Amino acid sequence: MLVRKHFLSTPLMEFMQSPDSPAKVLLAVSGISKNFAGRKVLDNITLRVDEGKIVTLIGPNGAGKTTLVRIALRLVAADSGSVQHRSGLRIGYMPQKMHVEPTLPITVVRFLQLAENFSATQLDATLSQLNILQLKNHQLSAISGGEMQRVLLARALLRQPELLILDEPAQGVDLAGQAELYQLISKISKRDNCGVLMISHDLHLVMSATDEVVCLNHHVCCHGKPEQVSNDPAYLDLFGPNTARALAVYTHDHNHEHDLTGNIKTAHHE
Repeated sequence: MLVRKHFLSTPLMEFMQSPDSPAKVLLAVSGISKNFAGRKVLDNITLRVDEGKIVTLIGPNGAGKTTLVRIALRLVAADSGSVQHRSGLRIGYMPQKMHVEPTLPITVVRFLQLAENFSATQLDATLSQLNILQLKNHQLSAISGGEMQRVLLARALLRQPELLILDEPAQGVDLAGQAELYQLISKISKRDNCGVLMISHDLHLVMSATDEVVCLNHHVCCHGKPEQVSNDPAYLDLFGPNTARALAVYTHDHNHEHDLTGNIKTAHHE
C-alpha cells in the first residue's frame, strides 16, 4: 500500500522541513518500489521537483519511467514508498501519446474544452504561445503527430499548472521542432516558476533546459547536472551511437553493472 505524506521516511521528512528548502518543493517521492507480475519495475526510487526546476528522466524502454510518472501522479499505487505533493498543487499532465479515433468529428478547440470550458481568450493565448493558433478549428484526426504533441501540451498548460509532468513531449516532432519545443518548456518553467518532471530520450536537445537528469533503469543509476550525466558511461552506453544495440552489458560510474534487462549483474567494492 502506498504510504502517504504522514508516513514519509525520516531523511525525506527532514529534507522537506529543512530551512534551505521551505515551500519550494512541489513533488517528492521517496523509496518507491513497484512489481508487476513478480517482476521488479521500480526499486527504491527517490527524487524531487522544486519550483522553477526541470528534472528529466532518461533510460531505456521498459526502465520504469512512465510507471514512475504515473505513481508520482497517484494514478498507480506503489508497493512501497511515499509520494508527497505540495498542498493544493495544480498539475498539468501531458501523456506520451493519445489515440484519436479517425472517424471522431472533433476539432482542436473542442478537444481542449472537454475537461473545462476555457474562455476563447485563454485558448487563443495558449495556442499562440505554442504556435498552433492556426490549428484551432482543424479536425483533431487531421493534424500531424508533431502538431498533436503541441495540442497535448496546450491541454496541460491551460490548467495553469505549478507542476508540469511531460511524458516524451517531443515524440513525433522533427529535429528543429524538438529544439524549439524544449526551449519553450524551459521558458515557461522560468517565466511561471513552474516545476517540470519530464521523460525524454533527447538529452543532447534538453541540455540547456534541464536542471537535473535522472538516469533510470528500474533503479536510479546516476543523476546530476546534464553535463555530468552526458559524460557518464551509463549514458554513453545507453544512448551513444549504436552502443545500446552492440553491447550486452553497460557499466555505470558507480559500483555495479547491468545486463540489458536492468538486473544488477555484478557489484564492485571500492
